[in-house]
Amino acid sequence: MRETPGGASSGPDDGDGVPGAVLDRAVLVLGAFDRGGQLTLTDVVRRTGLPRSSAHRMIVRLVRMRWLRRDGRRYSLGLGLIELGSLALHQDRLRAAALPFLHELHRSTRLVVHLAVLAGRDVVCLEKLGRCPAEPVPTRVGGRCPARDNAIGRALLANTLGGEREYEGIRRAGAAYEWDDRRGYGAIAVPVGPPGAFAAVGISGPRAHVHFDSRHVAPLRAAANSIWRSTDPVWRSRDRTRYGASEAAVRGVPATRLL
Repeated sequence: MRETPGGASSGPDDGDGVPGAVLDRAVLVLGAFDRGGQLTLTDVVRRTGLPRSSAHRMIVRLVRMRWLRRDGRRYSLGLGLIELGSLALHQDRLRAAALPFLHELHRSTRLVVHLAVLAGRDVVCLEKLGRCPAEPVPTRVGGRCPARDNAIGRALLANTLGGEREYEGIRRAGAAYEWDDRRGYGAIAVPVGPPGAFAAVGISGPRAHVHFDSRHVAPLRAAANSIWRSTDPVWRSRDRTRYGASEAAVRGVPATRLL
């Protein structure tokens, strides 16, 4: 019995009459589209390692379920999957609790606002308000990127890896800072909750408009504190387990560009 990235087992049966291998292949095929855009059957085979015939059969099933969409010889994520993802997002209790405070933070700072959670060594964006053309790596709701590559991820790593000396500066400041003078971009992020918290909130925008002092750090911390207080303690425990934010999951992630 092995685990796939999506957590489906490869056993002969999952107990409900659904072969585990079928679920494994579905997870692999859908995971091939994690970078967005369209893929051919050959692309899917290359990214998943599945035999061409198996990949084709699974794609046909997923198209029939509207989880994939066919356009000639190319495929992309379908409306059925998007609808499910949207429903899951709107049912997310952390996001629901945070949304009023994120909107207020966006209104008061006029900067891009992100809410993200730690998932292993990556951060996953739960919400994004606004946009910034200078953003080094464009972000989107549901997207993920290495935690060490951005302020919001480093704020989470510093809060989770309590014993790592590389993150002492962030823990001492209570915030992670990022700027790129070449692109004219700046960002600030703080964790939501006490050490070990699984979420963080950040603001970003044109470097000239981001103030790395109390003018922006204070409202950012106020929003993070309000989000934490508004979540039920039972939800915090369950959501932390669901998002997989544990020290063991991220141990060994190096700190880079600590500011």
